[in-house]
Amino acid sequence: MRSTSSTYRTRRRVTATAAALLAGALTLTACGGDDDNGSDNATGGTETGGTSVTLPKLDGQTLEVAAVWTGAEQENFTKVLNEFTKRTGAKVKFVPTGNNTSTFLAAKIEGGQPPDVAFLPQVGVLHQFAEKKWLKPLGAEAKAQSDKNFSQGWRDLGAVDGQQYGVYAKAANKSLIWYNTAAFEAAGITETPKTWKEFLSTAQTLSDAGSPAVSVGGADGWTLTDWFENVYLSQAGPEKYDQLAKHEIKWTDPSVKDALSTLAELWGKDELLAGGRKGALDTEFPKSVTQAFTGDTPAAMVFEGDFVTANINADTKAKVGTDAKVFPFPAVGADSPVVSGGDVAVALKDSEGAQALLTFLASTDAAEVWAAQGGILSPNKEMDQSTYKDEVTRQIAKALIDAGDDFRFDMSDQAPAAFGGTQGAGEWKDLQDFLSNPSDVAGAQQKLEADAAKAYGAG
Repeated sequence: MRSTSSTYRTRRRVTATAAALLAGALTLTACGGDDDNGSDNATGGTETGGTSVTLPKLDGQTLEVAAVWTGAEQENFTKVLNEFTKRTGAKVKFVPTGNNTSTFLAAKIEGGQPPDVAFLPQVGVLHQFAEKKWLKPLGAEAKAQSDKNFSQGWRDLGAVDGQQYGVYAKAANKSLIWYNTAAFEAAGITETPKTWKEFLSTAQTLSDAGSPAVSVGGADGWTLTDWFENVYLSQAGPEKYDQLAKHEIKWTDPSVKDALSTLAELWGKDELLAGGRKGALDTEFPKSVTQAFTGDTPAAMVFEGDFVTANINADTKAKVGTDAKVFPFPAVGADSPVVSGGDVAVALKDSEGAQALLTFLASTDAAEVWAAQGGILSPNKEMDQSTYKDEVTRQIAKALIDAGDDFRFDMSDQAPAAFGGTQGAGEWKDLQDFLSNPSDVAGAQQKLEADAAKAYGAG
């Protein structure tokens, strides 16, 4: 399948500048930059400082919005929908898709009951749905908001063959390691690791001091693809990253062998993983976060994006910026990686309500309501950055905006859903199998290549 070819042409070369922006922004938070006084109530509710967009009255209408989010992420997004209801009078029902978003939505569409608006977590699915004529282009008002508030790179990601279909209202920086400051202090660690070698050494020191070093959410295969992508981008470089994302090189390539071998240096040591490999495979993403900041012997580190703060805030007593701090994913090669992800809002019905919601989601008003809840980054460059819930997130968001179009988008999200976005199949399952047996690098490569060839060839 090559339906994402036009999207690949929008990829900018990730530079040392982008990595340096992220590293610089996180230096303060990693080395003692606590949450600033009063930042938690800068805009803690659902109100915004003003109205930047005019919406139609939709009294008596009911909309359905589908997305993958559950728990704290769903609750936070509900605040955005509540604000939309307040302004338009429309009732909005949230429909959870489960992890297999494309399969869930395809069944709904083919059954004649699509939701009005859906959030797609994969670029590949956006292109697949556009090719099937399942998406409705952005209306004039929604496109105007998108053009005003988002950089060209993010607009390109929501377009297919020059037609704008989506709004990337929610983004993620997926190159972050969160850590328990008490565990670091107990182990006598005063500096956060900057390289992979230092990261492994830090993990060993933590383990020797009695803390499970790294919490891995291996029950959710997407977390493992994020591990791989960060290692691969830093080690193999952006050109190889783009080639593998397009399947222009095979997963049996030596660069993939190198990345898997690097991951095996961590995944192959049970004593460095919370619960060992078996425990990691039984741990879903939310638990991987909570077990790093709760319990008698919490894990010291957990890898994932900025959205980790939503789980910390909702499910633990840890304070972001004090008990929970963050540093950039360690450099395996010359530079730390900068991998971004995001969820694109699209209309599946040609209705006034669907277009109104997309218009709102593309506005600074919606971005500020959502940001105030925590656990989200917005690529909306015009929003008030002070609305973020804490200083840690504020700095990460600033780095994302300052990087402009200098990023690499999540590789698995660019792939056909059958390979990069399906629970229990493709890359998700292959990397779970590799976590179970990290010594079989060649076997993992063969499985990955077989599944990739099948999925990319299907299009």
